[in-house]
Amino acid sequence: MKVLIRQALIADPQSPFYNSTSDILIENGKVSAIGTGISAGDAQVIEAEGLVLSPGWLDVFSHFNDPGLEYKETLETGAEAAAKGGYTDVMVIPNTNPVVHNKTAVEYLVRKSAQLPVRLHPIGAISKNAEGKDLAEMYDMHNSGAVAFSDGVKPVQQAGIMLKALQYVKAFDGVVIQVPDDTSVGANGLMNEGIVSTRLGLPGKPIIAEELMVARDIKLARYTGSKLHFTAVTSAKSLEYIQRAKSAGLPVTCSVTPYHLYFCDEDMVEYDSNLKVNPPLRTAADRDALREAVRNGLVDCIASHHLPQDEDHKVLEFEYAQPGMLGLQTAYAVVQTVLPDLPADQVARLFSINPRGIFGFQPIVVEEGAPARFTLFAKQPWTLEEHEIASLSKNTPFTNVPLEGKVFGIINGNQVYLNS
Repeated sequence: MKVLIRQALIADPQSPFYNSTSDILIENGKVSAIGTGISAGDAQVIEAEGLVLSPGWLDVFSHFNDPGLEYKETLETGAEAAAKGGYTDVMVIPNTNPVVHNKTAVEYLVRKSAQLPVRLHPIGAISKNAEGKDLAEMYDMHNSGAVAFSDGVKPVQQAGIMLKALQYVKAFDGVVIQVPDDTSVGANGLMNEGIVSTRLGLPGKPIIAEELMVARDIKLARYTGSKLHFTAVTSAKSLEYIQRAKSAGLPVTCSVTPYHLYFCDEDMVEYDSNLKVNPPLRTAADRDALREAVRNGLVDCIASHHLPQDEDHKVLEFEYAQPGMLGLQTAYAVVQTVLPDLPADQVARLFSINPRGIFGFQPIVVEEGAPARFTLFAKQPWTLEEHEIASLSKNTPFTNVPLEGKVFGIINGNQVYLNS
């Protein structure tokens, strides 16, 4: 394989070619030359106006539903969606059937994903069956390839179990991921509790359910000294707690979803079940606080929270619809749309450099001799049409919505995946 990328802005602060517009020649899965006026020869040429090249993006929270729930998504369709969205690597959550809570399940995912255009990295369950009662085989899963630990869409409720998990991962410098939600608070809530929920006649989920969990788990992280990552943070107060934890030197990090940056509870007046997510969409003030936290660097990375739901579980009365939406194909475009001044190097940090550092991945540096694992994108108008959705499910509110960010494709070793 021989590929020549012409005149791309290199958005990699780690690279000696950072912020230069250069040609990049890739041969046999490695960068062989970076410069200007490189001859193409028999290489496949990639060029586009405003093209940017960054280290390959890593998503930290996606559901690919295999094994057991393949009617929603398969490893193949999920990987294709990820590649179209610019991801070379995806961390998949353990909420499958059976749950990924032992080394056999981890090895199954590692083995099955070997031939995919995107590398999949299993997140092992903290507890057996993700039930929050007994610790799973965390050390064995780590040795088999689990890159982090979480009960995924079922946040750990018992402080004692969370404490044990944080203590356990210290043996191998692991990371625990938590969706901060005290499920005993507003257990029947369908959306954010507030003026809008009252007007729509829907039971609300108080934002304090998140803030209580963030405060509790930060105290547990302080006690154990272990690495803790909050994902799908939605509250301005939660961000304050996380900022204090970071200022105190605690190994606490966080991610937000693109859809919590784009939407707020006021967008739910049409009862669109695609907007039913967990944690729910919050107020416009909280949404704006999330945007500012991305701008100023408090938010470490973007997590797509790609949660496919088939029509039988999504296209029905709002009360009965399952939470979640697709996220991988539109993640960058949505973030660039709501933050139009976000520079390319910060995109690289949010989507690649920071998450790789948090979860102990080998850094990817754009330099000669380095393995080619890159994402190609540009700040250009783009619209997702329904026929372009690669996922098996179609639950996204972003179909036919004008966005300001386009992914051209990925290069992952010897594999080149370009959007048509």
